Amino acid sequence: MKKSFLLLLTAILALNLLTGCATTKTKTETKTDDTKQNETETKPDTNTNTNTTNTGKVKTGFAVLSSIASSKDASLAQVDSNAAAVLVGADGKIVKCVIDGVQSKTSFDNTGKITTPLDTTYPTKVELGEKYGMKKASAIGKEWSEEIQAFANYVTGKTVAEVKGIAINDKGHATGADLSSSVTISIADYIKLVEKAVTNATVDGASASDKLGLGIVTNIAKSANAGDTAGKVEAYSTYTVVTTDASGKITSSIIDASQTDVSFDKTGKITSDLKADLKTKNEIGAAYGMKKASAIGKEWNEEAQAFAKYITGKTAAEVATIAVNEKKEATGSDLTSSVTISIGDFQECVKKAAATAK
Repeated sequence: MKKSFLLLLTAILALNLLTGCATTKTKTETKTDDTKQNETETKPDTNTNTNTTNTGKVKTGFAVLSSIASSKDASLAQVDSNAAAVLVGADGKIVKCVIDGVQSKTSFDNTGKITTPLDTTYPTKVELGEKYGMKKASAIGKEWSEEIQAFANYVTGKTVAEVKGIAINDKGHATGADLSSSVTISIADYIKLVEKAVTNATVDGASASDKLGLGIVTNIAKSANAGDTAGKVEAYSTYTVVTTDASGKITSSIIDASQTDVSFDKTGKITSDLKADLKTKNEIGAAYGMKKASAIGKEWNEEAQAFAKYITGKTAAEVATIAVNEKKEATGSDLTSSVTISIGDFQECVKKAAATAK
């Protein structure tokens, strides 16, 4: 009987030992699986953070400031529109900056008749280069295009606060020797312009290594003589900002326009407010009032934004080949579903912007 009891006890001990080993093995395997699972869950988060850090994405910004203050009765309708495009880093510093401007001068007489041909187009100040004619009046013998480039270079690497902190006198001229040695033009408005462009900047796909370009096209085709109704000189400028990568593809784009009128009566007296706060079409937004006439129920700024999105990922050459009709309206259904306005000037602006991007 003792022998039987010993055999039973041995069997029970052996069974407990096996159960313990199995439990230990299960716990170990479970722990290992949990560890692997935790490692798997943690790994994507780490990669995501790393990718975000290494993308180098920057904000693309744009702004326009226009004035008709230099216009004169029975003589001149002058529209000055200055534009700035910027790339802004996550630290708020300006990575790249391009500034240009259009000074359209249109003549009209004391009978309210426009004497400048209505098919006149106006090149930008940068496009004019030495033909703009400022060099002879510059204290440092520089043309406007050279001085504005020096200013754009100077603000690159600075934050808006630093740009706003640039010392100027009561005429808007820089007083610091580091800037006045290369820029003699009044910069007060350009400081405001850069501030506005940075404030408007958003992340649209551009990288810090991309080139930045600005294209502007200006005409007065829709101007009219005074008669029973007021006459007007309408300076219509289209603006396009593009950023392009190493392959020449557009990574971000902004499209805007300014429709700036100088109105006058049949004696040539200007009736427009020469101190008016002038806005671009994007700034006007829904108040522009195109939606009710749009075949797709969209406002001008919405259609311009749709076109900007459509050309992202394309090269300037591809944008130039977008099919249009005689009114320069897109004909392809992939674009007409979101853009019904004429895109001819958009295409020309993209061509200019890409060609001068740096």
